Amino acid sequence: MGLNIPSLQIISFILSLLCLASAMLLLKLSNGKKKKELSISKPNKSPMPKSYPIIGSFLAILENSGRILQWTSDILLSTSHQTFSLHLPFGQRLIFTANAANVQHILKSNFHVYEKGDFIRTALKDILGDSIVNVDGDEWKFQRQISIHEFNTKSFRKFVGTVVDSELADRLIPILKTAAAKRSVLDLQDILQRFAFDNICQVAFGYDPAYLLPSLPQAEFTDAFDEAVKLCSERMNAFTPQIWKVKRALNIGSEKQLRIAVNHAREFVKEIIRKKKKPNSNKNNNNADVADKTLESADLLSRFLNSNHSDEDFVTDVVMGFILAGRDSTSAALTWFFWLLSHHPEVENEILKEISELRQGNDIDDQTSRGNDIPEAKEMIYTHAALCETMRLYPPLPMDQKEAVSDDVLPDGTVVKKGTRVGYHIYAMGRVETVWGKDWAMFSPTRWLEREEGAEKWKFVGRDQYTYPVFQAGPRICLGKEMAFLQMKRAVAEVLRRFRVVPVMEKGTEPILITKVGIKMKGGFPVRIEERAQ
Repeated sequence: MGLNIPSLQIISFILSLLCLASAMLLLKLSNGKKKKELSISKPNKSPMPKSYPIIGSFLAILENSGRILQWTSDILLSTSHQTFSLHLPFGQRLIFTANAANVQHILKSNFHVYEKGDFIRTALKDILGDSIVNVDGDEWKFQRQISIHEFNTKSFRKFVGTVVDSELADRLIPILKTAAAKRSVLDLQDILQRFAFDNICQVAFGYDPAYLLPSLPQAEFTDAFDEAVKLCSERMNAFTPQIWKVKRALNIGSEKQLRIAVNHAREFVKEIIRKKKKPNSNKNNNNADVADKTLESADLLSRFLNSNHSDEDFVTDVVMGFILAGRDSTSAALTWFFWLLSHHPEVENEILKEISELRQGNDIDDQTSRGNDIPEAKEMIYTHAALCETMRLYPPLPMDQKEAVSDDVLPDGTVVKKGTRVGYHIYAMGRVETVWGKDWAMFSPTRWLEREEGAEKWKFVGRDQYTYPVFQAGPRICLGKEMAFLQMKRAVAEVLRRFRVVPVMEKGTEPILITKVGIKMKGGFPVRIEERAQ
């Protein structure tokens, strides 16, 4: 046939299909009930899934396929050490843990043992290539060193603030104002995703997809990128990866769609790179002031090119990695933040009070020029706590996993064999009663705050990064953490002081949580916007 497919892979593929068919038949015979999507805020005591020869716990996985995140979280929270092993088909194991000591061991103490691994790297290779979020070892160290330097420059932070302010003033606020005037219903999840995508594209490679226009348009690059991310996430969530690997070898179905989408997205970025390279080849401007001004508005791609890192594939990988890392994180956090706020008016009032006091203290009024009418992000202590509390309950990346490159033993005694994947369950970690207290289910920003005796202002009290690994932890801690908080706080300050966000939902109902790469609300977040009296 001319296809170079190992016979073992074909056999695995056939066995996988047989297992899947058998499992579905057994499940149908043993349980005629419909799957029920349970509330995201009420953990249930789930028994340890049964494991069978060859198929492992595939029956339990199949039964809970629509709620893997909640199901695995429930199991973890019912164990004594917040750790359990899920048996996959063909003798493979996936270890889940919500134990902070284990997380510190994986992400710091034994960092050299736990890498991205072949499973994740292969699943994301097509879209991310060898970007910082998809490599290990020397390649990762090299990119990390370059990126740290660029992220820590004052000019870059200023550039990020300028991009956010512009997107708020020119796009997000006018759309919300129009919706308020027309009393129309908006999908706030979609709006915030568009807002975040415009931001990250401009920051990452100086391209404005104009995704957040009043017409809410489709964008060629955006559509291709979204399709590629969706299909890659299906790869990562597959418990029988042999199936997609064979489809990739045959270039059929979803793998053919993925190849088309990835080629389109990456070629688009490469075209931007080629255009940016042209002016860089004629550096005959000796005016230092002009050079400094140019640097202040430089995106990450321009900074890499200016640092003589001009290999086309390398910088394409860098851009794609940063877009993926920043695309859904801020929008997901803000979506859940506004939903939680709508149920906690006392928190909303505290944030409004903080914004008002900071604006008065900084002599800000509504006639001030754009970019200066938002309180300094670092001064928004209560707002910062409310955002941290939101991400405790709904972390933008609810789970992450590593692969052991050698045998190891976790602090709680769990034995990890070489090649085993270990997932640290961030969603479950925010629900551990011994860590967060009996009121862990409450949305309470004050659990992050304290007041010294006689002091008027709140003081933020953070948790260590291994108890709260929302931005990862250890050597691979997220470089964009400060950028994300800056974007979120500025958005919160501008939206809340002008509008009320009112969910359009039946009273007492909760959004259904779905997970792909990140965490979202199924069907979006429909809201009405009400303008506040200034």
